[in-house]
Amino acid sequence: MGRKERREREQKRQSYASKHSAEKRKHLLIAMGVLAVIGSIVGYAVIEFINLPGTAPGGPENAGAIGSAHDHTAILVEIFDDRFDFSVPSYQLKSSWIHFEGRDGSTIHKHATGVTMGYLFETLGISIDESCFVFPDGRQFCTDDTYKLVYTINGEEATDIREHEPMEDDRILISYGATPEQLEMQQLRLDNQIIVR
Repeated sequence: MGRKERREREQKRQSYASKHSAEKRKHLLIAMGVLAVIGSIVGYAVIEFINLPGTAPGGPENAGAIGSAHDHTAILVEIFDDRFDFSVPSYQLKSSWIHFEGRDGSTIHKHATGVTMGYLFETLGISIDESCFVFPDGRQFCTDDTYKLVYTINGEEATDIREHEPMEDDRILISYGATPEQLEMQQLRLDNQIIVR
């Protein structure tokens, strides 16, 4: 009986060793498959990143990299001689490229070249064009026979500001429904406004 028991033990040992070896091989093949899939995903992501267009995803068209500029521009928006407040949280830090920050609604902070006023207002949900200023809630202030929408850049009247790229120390006034005297006072207020850096 001793030999028979020994043979049975050896067979059990060999059977266990082959099962264990097959299981290790199976886990190794699964791990290699998972690593191959991960490697493929990473490779695809790298190729896509290398072939990205000049504009980063979510960024403004034709904008430079974040950090390619750091400009501060004063802005004043007055509708019927009432100042609009961009310091509320719903208008703060809406884009990394250009925004209002630090609970200040009077200074635009631009962090990349090629970023325009049109993009700033787009990120705020405000629509602007040469004749209308439209809030996110749908209120519109458009030039008509009675009232006029006026844009000024550094004291000079502009037809449209959407394509204007704000630069260091620029001063932009958006006014609706102002008399010539009120417009003059608004420009004076803007010229004396502190630019927060």
